[in-house]
Amino acid sequence: MNLEGNKVTVNKSAITLCRFLSDVKNFEQLMPENTSKFEVIRENAFVFALKGMPEIALETKEITPPNKVVLGAISDKIPFTLTADIEEVTENTATVQLHFQGDFNAMMAMMIKGPISKFIETLTTNLVKI
Repeated sequence: MNLEGNKVTVNKSAITLCRFLSDVKNFEQLMPENTSKFEVIRENAFVFALKGMPEIALETKEITPPNKVVLGAISDKIPFTLTADIEEVTENTATVQLHFQGDFNAMMAMMIKGPISKFIETLTTNLVKI
């Protein structure tokens, strides 16, 4: 299953945005209001839970400054990646688009498509505000 968030412009340079997304602590600022748990478990990993959903642990898989940050699930039970593609627009602005890619059976994909789409939309909206 592949989902793409909206491409948005952020008032930060591409490298500043890449550094922000590379620091897992910063994801707490991007989480939806219905987040019931957020905890940094390692320098490059965090666990979070949304109300009514199971906990999900993510870790940094790849960083390619200033254009890409890839987070991936720590557990093999729910294999997916969340990629931030960053493009410099000007010295002080950049665009970012989030891509979700997961390997799920059809039933699971149908169940999680709505919540994941809303989650990506919230992360994107909150990125614009930082």
